[in-house]
Amino acid sequence: MKLPKILHLLAAFTLIGLTGFGPDAARADAPQDTVKQLLGSIQQMHHKKPLTAEQKQSNETISQQALGHLDVPLVSQKTLGSHWKQRSSEEQAGFVELLGDLFRYVAFPNSSKFFGEMKLTYAETRTEGGTATVPITVMHPEEGAVRIDFVLEQNSKRWRVVDVILDGVSMRNNLRTQFSKVLKKHDYPELTRRMQKKLDSAK
Repeated sequence: MKLPKILHLLAAFTLIGLTGFGPDAARADAPQDTVKQLLGSIQQMHHKKPLTAEQKQSNETISQQALGHLDVPLVSQKTLGSHWKQRSSEEQAGFVELLGDLFRYVAFPNSSKFFGEMKLTYAETRTEGGTATVPITVMHPEEGAVRIDFVLEQNSKRWRVVDVILDGVSMRNNLRTQFSKVLKKHDYPELTRRMQKKLDSAK
């Protein structure tokens, strides 16, 4: 399975809470505040190689904090679809860990290259029940105006991003389509093998 560029970009957008204050700091933040913290932190990540030991440690700290703000088990369940229930509890836990590591080591570095110091324009947040959508427009020097919608859900007064829509393309649906294609032609061990290979090449 070839994970395309859109995975690097969209997955990183979905990992919410890249702040320097730890997981609980964003608990009371409004949806737009949370997204602003995310994007500000992504822009601070080091991506120009070779990285120093200090820069690598800084990136590791930011990435680890991010996982505390993303519901990785939910994203894992949604991207595997009906195949999720077919997995044992051990397999489910392993998949959650593997997908989380792909976000940390593949998505973040690539998204930091995309954002750089670009101008971000926020539109009005749309809220319905426990779901909120934060729309932004990114002015990219090569891609032009890029529309990104951050979809968040509220759980115990804390907002977490559950999906990111880039110019109408859902990250969650994109991953689900990719995983489904592999599972139809091969099997679950082959899917995780390819994901692990992608992860190993990024480390």
